[in-house]
Amino acid sequence: MSERLKVLLTGATGFIGAGIVRELCQSPRYNVTAAVRRKDSVPGHATVVVGDIGGGTDWSEALRHQKVVIHLAGQSAVSGKARAFDLENLREVNVAGTVNLARQAAGSGVRRFIFISSVKIHGEQTLPGRPFNADSAPRPEDEYAASKLEAEKALRAVALESGMELVIIRPPMVYGPGGGGNFALLATAVHRKWPLPFGAVKNRRALVALDNLVDLVIKCIDHPNAVNRAFLVSDGEDLSTPELLRRMAAALDTPSLVMSFPPGLLALAAMCLGKKRLVQRLTGSLEVDISETRNLLNWKPPLSVDEGLSRCLVRSREK
Repeated sequence: MSERLKVLLTGATGFIGAGIVRELCQSPRYNVTAAVRRKDSVPGHATVVVGDIGGGTDWSEALRHQKVVIHLAGQSAVSGKARAFDLENLREVNVAGTVNLARQAAGSGVRRFIFISSVKIHGEQTLPGRPFNADSAPRPEDEYAASKLEAEKALRAVALESGMELVIIRPPMVYGPGGGGNFALLATAVHRKWPLPFGAVKNRRALVALDNLVDLVIKCIDHPNAVNRAFLVSDGEDLSTPELLRRMAAALDTPSLVMSFPPGLLALAAMCLGKKRLVQRLTGSLEVDISETRNLLNWKPPLSVDEGLSRCLVRSREK
């Protein structure tokens, strides 16, 4: 048997990272090491402690003999409190930390660098019939998306200077057992049979099951057509919010309590309750076109939307 490919993964303790490291460790093709902030953060897996990630992090020990880096670690949000500190930390981790890792990786002989970015670099909403694709113009609307875009640009410069192969993956909302965010809020509401006022919403939104995202990441580890490209990913079927809620209810074998409420009143209620941004995301569209991902990589999502929802919601309920 040939020697296993050495892969370094950052962000292994998070929701997405845990799924990636779990799948990599099940394959005889890879020898994976998880870079962690503290000792024993990933029990049962090979780890190397790097401390906090930033522009001054020393990656020399973690990068020794590694051939592929999957960089997932980062700061995901800026809170309303301590905003100046959060913004500074956001750029330190997501931009300076990413570039610092990439430069050291190139210098240590890493062959390929896979960066998990975000579809949000293209914006928060799409127009009807005009989904985002990998060549869509960047229009980040918040500091997080802007930091991801800045990191992408800097990584391309590092790749050009060093010859290290770069792959960028931009997922939309990721869901799976143990996940959080808006999906978890909707899942809780459906499980508890709360009436939800989104029946009149006529939007379309992309989402991606954790298993589908993990499968694409692993595909990009050594696929020759992935070199120096950016890829969008989804389950392959964009759903309206009411349709998503109905399918979640079907997965949970529970009645769907989706009520029709005028979108204008929804927006007004959201503003009064301080939930404007949340309702905008549940009523607006964000479609993605993954045809280039399918064609270049000969890839398709292993799970359909319904399979992904069933696997996620049934497992979450059993915990």
